[in-house]
Amino acid sequence: MCGFAGSFGNAQPSEAIAARLEATLRHRGPDGHRQMRTELGGRDLFLHHARLAIIDLDKRALQPFQKDHLSLVYNGEIYNYLELREELRALGHVFVSSSDTEVVLEAYRRWGEACVDRFEGMWSLVLADKTRGGLWISRDRFGEKPLFYLQRGQTLHFASEVKALALLAGYWPEINSEKLKAYLVNGYKSIHKEPGTWFQDIRSFPTASSAFVKNPSEIEPRTYWSLSYKPTALSSEDAEEQVLEKFRRALGLRLRADVPVAFCLSGGIDSTLLSCTAAKVFGQKLHAFSIIDQDSRYDERDNIDLVVDDLDIQNHQVLLGSDDFLNRMETLVRAHDAPIATISYYVHSFLSEAISAKGFKVAMSGTGADELFSGYYDHYNFWLAEHVTPDSQRQLVSDWSEGFGSHVRNPILKNPLVFLSSPDERGHIYLDRDVFAGLMVEPFERDFAESRYSSNILRNRMLNELFEEIVPVILEEDDLNSMQWSVENRSPFLDRELAELAYSIPNSHLIRDGYSKWLLRSAGAGVVPDGVRLDKRKRGFNASIDTLLDRSDPHTIEWLLQPGEIFDYVRRDLLEQFLTNEMTQNSYSKFLFSFVSARLFLDKVRSFEA
Repeated sequence: MCGFAGSFGNAQPSEAIAARLEATLRHRGPDGHRQMRTELGGRDLFLHHARLAIIDLDKRALQPFQKDHLSLVYNGEIYNYLELREELRALGHVFVSSSDTEVVLEAYRRWGEACVDRFEGMWSLVLADKTRGGLWISRDRFGEKPLFYLQRGQTLHFASEVKALALLAGYWPEINSEKLKAYLVNGYKSIHKEPGTWFQDIRSFPTASSAFVKNPSEIEPRTYWSLSYKPTALSSEDAEEQVLEKFRRALGLRLRADVPVAFCLSGGIDSTLLSCTAAKVFGQKLHAFSIIDQDSRYDERDNIDLVVDDLDIQNHQVLLGSDDFLNRMETLVRAHDAPIATISYYVHSFLSEAISAKGFKVAMSGTGADELFSGYYDHYNFWLAEHVTPDSQRQLVSDWSEGFGSHVRNPILKNPLVFLSSPDERGHIYLDRDVFAGLMVEPFERDFAESRYSSNILRNRMLNELFEEIVPVILEEDDLNSMQWSVENRSPFLDRELAELAYSIPNSHLIRDGYSKWLLRSAGAGVVPDGVRLDKRKRGFNASIDTLLDRSDPHTIEWLLQPGEIFDYVRRDLLEQFLTNEMTQNSYSKFLFSFVSARLFLDKVRSFEA
């Protein structure tokens, strides 16, 4: 896990800018940095790399990593690098390090751009090939590792973070006002629904894509992998057995590290399954980190304590409160170069800080489990619409109402059969957007749009979440939160073989007897305490806005309402009225957080060093 930046074309950064770049990216790689300048295809090439040493801690693994005509800067981990290295050695390749970085370079030398088909891991990379006279650029299947780029004149600038990109380009592009409006009105699920970043000229290199660039003004990413729902005739027993096998393989690969690994532990099945499997199956000496919110809706101490007692492990708990909320938010916005998407990622930042403070460089999280194995409230409603028959309706609805359904707060989803009668209903996704649109200075109308990945209503919803609405947001936020504290975040559920298996399993096996994510609960049998494994509540890192923001404090209200660029977007008088509302309604709580986040973004972004 690292950070990199570079320029390819007619403009080279000055020595002063190159020196500032090292300081700008040091948090992503405090264990060493290196720069190189060279010629490539008749153009200038500059590469900078900051290293967080996880595999092969020796300086020989520093980047840019150069061998013969190839030079590589790379951010991520190829978890199956040991197997690939042995395969390449058998083919005559010679290695001078034990790093996965060198495996990437030699895999490209052997198999060319098709080497990504053999990689299991997360990556963004830029590889200079002097023989071909250009750059090979690639990003992992799910977008776990960021890669931003900006084309200015005849020069291509690229970087792991926006602030480094602005430094190389010599300016901060204009804010993407349409994205900011969509975020305020429609919430975090709109952030990645359309191409574009928070800045007009900056692009994010697409996931599961590669490109070979000879002309800096011409970049044509090509998709090398996709995922679709292709159900096979698997029995429930076979599905459970295969999920267990693939899950354990995925976790085992991601436990590979030459430094200790920490685990993020909530009260839900995803993080608990990871922690318990690592401890009981792989013999991992566990250190778990948890967030505690005293709001009863989000307090997960009962489940966390069950796991801690069962495993007899150290659990580092962070208690949330309103102290220093605004100052911390300002620091986060500066670190992210963007609004913080939701409260969950503000909460996650405490975990990253605590993990770093205890000396850990790697953390495991459960990202992707919901989108692979159906864990959200609406998934159950979609599943019911597909499986309810006149004979089964009473029992299936009873299972829902006595379990998952009893915890639903979204008014649309309180009807278990809403998608049976109205299969196109999606009002629950941008909930109360008419209320928030009414607070805007200018009318803003952007209806929810769902991409077509599958003809199956449930799987199409899940794939939209996986590739557009939820997972891209989580990964971007987790990366920035973690790397602010020099911590690598790993997501074992985002494994190619596990994902392809999950989307080959018939929907009928996803839910059983009122339990969502049944296949993960089955994988936890005998490993996860039943008090957690068979808990039907939806759990995860979250908090209430009223835990964080004291609206009874006049200084807080004064700050919220003081003049600022945010009121070019939101009407101040209407916001003042909105602040008197109860925030127990989840959508209202999310909007207020988004307002705070957007306000800080607009107030502070132009003061960033660039």
